[in-house]
Amino acid sequence: MFSVRSNIFVLASFVIFSLATLSAATDSGETGKLKIHVTPKQAYVFVDGSAIRDGSQTIKLVPGSHQVSVHNYGYTPVTQSVEIESRKTTDLNVDLQKSGDKVSGPFGDIEFKGQPRAAVLLNGKTPDYFVGHVDEFDWNWIWHQRLLVKPGTYDVNVTREGKSIWSGPVTVKAGQQVTVYLDHDGKMKTKSWQQGENMGPQPRFHAGIASATVPIAPVSAALTAQSTVLNCGQSARLNWNSANAVAVTITDLGNVPTSGDRSVTPKKTTTYQLVAKGPGGDVTQAATVDVNSQPAATLTASEGEVHFHKIGDKIVQDDPVTLNWSASNADKVTITPLGIEGMSGSQTIKPVPTQTATGQVNEFVNYTLSASNACGGTVTKTAALHFVGSIDPAPAIVLASVFYPSNYPQAGHPKVGLLGSEKAALIDASNRFKTHEQYDSDNATLMVLGHADVRGPERYNLQLSQRRAELVKQYLVSQGIPADKIQTRAQGKDQELSRSEVTKLQNQDRQKPDKWMVHNAKATWMAYNRRVDIILEPQGQTSKETYPNAASDARLLWQRAEPSLHKIESASQAPATAQSLQAAVRGD
Repeated sequence: MFSVRSNIFVLASFVIFSLATLSAATDSGETGKLKIHVTPKQAYVFVDGSAIRDGSQTIKLVPGSHQVSVHNYGYTPVTQSVEIESRKTTDLNVDLQKSGDKVSGPFGDIEFKGQPRAAVLLNGKTPDYFVGHVDEFDWNWIWHQRLLVKPGTYDVNVTREGKSIWSGPVTVKAGQQVTVYLDHDGKMKTKSWQQGENMGPQPRFHAGIASATVPIAPVSAALTAQSTVLNCGQSARLNWNSANAVAVTITDLGNVPTSGDRSVTPKKTTTYQLVAKGPGGDVTQAATVDVNSQPAATLTASEGEVHFHKIGDKIVQDDPVTLNWSASNADKVTITPLGIEGMSGSQTIKPVPTQTATGQVNEFVNYTLSASNACGGTVTKTAALHFVGSIDPAPAIVLASVFYPSNYPQAGHPKVGLLGSEKAALIDASNRFKTHEQYDSDNATLMVLGHADVRGPERYNLQLSQRRAELVKQYLVSQGIPADKIQTRAQGKDQELSRSEVTKLQNQDRQKPDKWMVHNAKATWMAYNRRVDIILEPQGQTSKETYPNAASDARLLWQRAEPSLHKIESASQAPATAQSLQAAVRGD
C-alpha cells in the first residue's frame, strides 16, 4: 500500500490529474482551488460525481458551484456544495463518523492489480457504492490488504476522473481469492484462500501502516403490509426497513428511503416488490395486498303490483311504492330511470306506466340500481313493478240546445224567458261540463250561440238572439260555471235550420212530436230556430238540436204567437219536475 512503486504511481497520477484539471480550468479563463482535509486519512474524494483520489489534497477547479462528497466504507459519507472562486483557495474539512456493526463471514477476497488511486465501486456506479480504492486491495503477503465479500457475484466498477478503468462481474466463493488485473483488461486469477471460511466478525474498516481490511456487509430488507385484504378505496400501510442498502425501490412508489412507511390505495390486487441495492448485493422482498373490487347491492320495492287508474288527464289512483336500496364497496350508485344517487336510502314514488293510450293497463316497469367503484367493479340490481288498471277517456259531455218562446226574452224583461224544461237542460249541461272539466286539461270553455226565427228585422233578431245567449250564460254561471269560461255570440236569423233539416231531426227524435207539431210544419220549423246552441271548446262539439217534445211546457215554446209575460213568468218559475229533467237529457 505504501511501497515505492505505489508512491511513484500516486505521484504520477496526481500530476496527471492536476495538469488535466488545470488545463480545463485554464481553457475557461481562471481557476480556483479546493483545499480539503479528510478524516480518516484514507477517505476518498469525489467532485461532481467523479472519483478524484484518496486523502487530503488540493484540487484546482473552475469557478462555480461543485458537489463534493467524501466516502470511506464503514463511515457515514458527507456530501456538500462548495463555491469555488477564481484565484482563491477554499478550505474544507470533512470528518467522517464511523457507522455499522461488524460483518460476519464466511468471506471471499477480491484483489486488484494496477491503477492504485482508482475508486472501487460494487454493484453500482454512483459514489454511494464506493468500497475503497485499489491501493487498499492490491497486496496480500506480509501486509494484508483485503476486500472481503460474502459469496456471490458482484458488478465491479473501477473508475477515476470520470472515466471507467474497468467494469465487469466478479464471482467469489467462500475461501477463495480472485485477483483482477486492471492493466490486462480485467484478467482474473482465482486461488484457494481457506482463511476466509473461518474468519470471525470483522469491523467494517480497519487500516494499519500498510494493511487494510474492508468487509462488505450484505444487504437485508423486510416489507410488510398492515392490511392484506381491502375493499376498493381502502388503504393499507406498507412498512419497510433495510440495512446496508444504498437505494431502495418499491412497486408503484419508485425510489423510497431505506426505511419508512407509506399509505397505498391499490385498485386491484397488487404485489408490492421491494428491491434494496447496496455494495453488498441486492435483495428482494414482496407483500401482496388483495383488493376486493366487486360491489354489493340490494334494491327492493314495497309493492310488486301497482294499481293504476287514469280518467282523461287525471290520475285517480296511483298506489305509492317505496324503493329501498343499499350498496357497499362502491363509490357511485345510480337508480334509473329515477336518477337517484346515493350509497343507501329509501324513497317513496308514484310510478306511472309508459302506456298512454286508453284501455287496460298491464305492463312491467323496471327500476335498476347500478353500482360501480374506481377499481372497475360493477353490479346491477333490478326491482320490477307490475302495473294493472286502466286508462279511460274523460267522461263524455252531451249537450242539448235550449229553446225559447216566441220573442223572448224581451228588451224590457231580459231575465225572463227560460222555461222550466230548459233550465233543467242547463242544469244537466252545467253538471256534465264540471264533471268533464275535472278530467280534461285542455281548459275547456263554452261558446253560447243565440238564434232567432225568420220573423222580424235583422237588427232586431240580432239583439234578440244576443239576449237569449246572455240569459243562458247567466244561468250557467248561477250553476257554478265561471263566467270567464263562457262566451256568447248572436247569430240572429243567420245559419237557420232548414225545413228539411228540422224534419230529419224530428224523425231521429226518440220522443216523437205530437200531431200538432207535425201538422203545422211551419210553426215547428220556426220553433226549432228559436234556440241557443252550446258548443264545447276547443273540441268544437255542438249541442244536439233536439226539441223537448215530452216537456210540459213544450206547446208554450212551440206556439208562433208571443205568449203573455204572465205565462212565461209562471213557466220560468216552475221547478224542474221529473218529467222536465227527463226531457233535459233528451240529447242522450
